[in-house]
Amino acid sequence: MSYCVNCGVNLEPSLTECPLCNTPVINPKELYDEKKTSPYPKERGQVDVVKRKDLAILSSIVLIATSISCLLLNLFAFPGNPWSLFIIGACLLLFVLLFPAMIYTKLPIYISLLFDGIAVGLYLYMITFNTQSDRWFLELALPILLLVTILVEILALLLRSFSVSFITTSLYFFAETAFLCVGIELLIHHYINNPLKLTWSAVVLTVCGVIVVLLITVLSRRRLRDAVRRRLHF
Repeated sequence: MSYCVNCGVNLEPSLTECPLCNTPVINPKELYDEKKTSPYPKERGQVDVVKRKDLAILSSIVLIATSISCLLLNLFAFPGNPWSLFIIGACLLLFVLLFPAMIYTKLPIYISLLFDGIAVGLYLYMITFNTQSDRWFLELALPILLLVTILVEILALLLRSFSVSFITTSLYFFAETAFLCVGIELLIHHYINNPLKLTWSAVVLTVCGVIVVLLITVLSRRRLRDAVRRRLHF
């Protein structure tokens, strides 16, 4: 026999509330079976997404303020050598790298890569003001930068013009790696006035050449290409 906790009237087992005062009838055993409710909300709160324009303005102000501050410190507080050009060049490089992502997202990939190469070239040129001569820049750094920029532009053109897969991407990568290493070694020999010949880059050229021939063979044979894709899961 159970009783109402409010008015004390006798209750039948099937009742869910007191017929006299309408007090809910609760079985004490059921209280232990119920899960405790968390004091924290179940759904995560949402915050407004930062607009790209606002992020671009904030980033530009930070980079410009950093460049101007370092320039003023270099001119008035720590004169002697133009060390601030390192900071200014780095800020310029960061701005050019972040420009397509934050400010103008429709910029073609080729133009973006070209701007990246120009920014790196300007940064390297600023370093020449802290060196005794700019020969290393004109005869070594700038040609290597031009070579890398051209190869990256060609890679972007190949990836956007032809079907992309793991095999084709690997083919482009190893082929351009061979050209890059050969070009760097020849430029180094020219810079130090050594005879133009291949030494360490010949090893890279041989290894990459074998891999390129292997990948071309796989791509030219459909059954072999499908078998390689099935076994390597790509």
